[in-house]
Amino acid sequence: MKDLRVILWDIDGTLLHSRRHGAFKEYMRPALVRVFGTAGRLDEMVVSGMTDLQIFAEALRDEGFTPEQIRGHLPELIEIFLGGMERMAAEGELFTALPGAREALAAVEREPRYLNSLLTGNVEPAARLKLRLTGLEHFFRLPGAFGELSHDRRDLPAVARERISRHLNQDIDPEQLVVIGDTPNDIACARHFGTRAVAVATGRSHSTDELLRHNPDAVLPDLTDTKLLLRTLAAL
Repeated sequence: MKDLRVILWDIDGTLLHSRRHGAFKEYMRPALVRVFGTAGRLDEMVVSGMTDLQIFAEALRDEGFTPEQIRGHLPELIEIFLGGMERMAAEGELFTALPGAREALAAVEREPRYLNSLLTGNVEPAARLKLRLTGLEHFFRLPGAFGELSHDRRDLPAVARERISRHLNQDIDPEQLVVIGDTPNDIACARHFGTRAVAVATGRSHSTDELLRHNPDAVLPDLTDTKLLLRTLAAL
């Protein structure tokens, strides 16, 4: 078990993209307006690497709503914006898997040493819907950590470790976790918990050079070279 590595995948910008940049605002905005009467500063925000809970809090911060108030309305918010996602998906292809994502997940799954899991800013129902719509959901059987759990992404690796350890009935050390994501926040959350960090330069907001400045263990241009991915993981 000490040789085991759990790969904690980010979703947006790492495994998939929305067909239209900023499409998430089209289903988040109506949910915020319906529940709180305003979407605040959502339209002007750059949210890459943020948890959904953090997005809501930052959007409504200047409107006088506290994080505790937002958390209290979270089930209602999720229900409304998930319905919006499903309607948009029914009208046309909303999300697309990034090149190499499916092959990368399959390659990791074939290796006995590795297990796939999730560490994402998405709330869990939205994460599961995105993966289902892109045909990636069957790669994720372990529990993971999701965006409804904290305003701070740095809290999520500890949650993932606890859940996965309980599921496997085996204590997983932080060093056995590898976070893969496309933003500095992904790197920061890994560093905060003492896990390894692999950055992938497939996001819309951060270049390879920007990611390198945050000192990940490795940076990949994308996920199309599965042999490079496996060599990178093996070296960690």
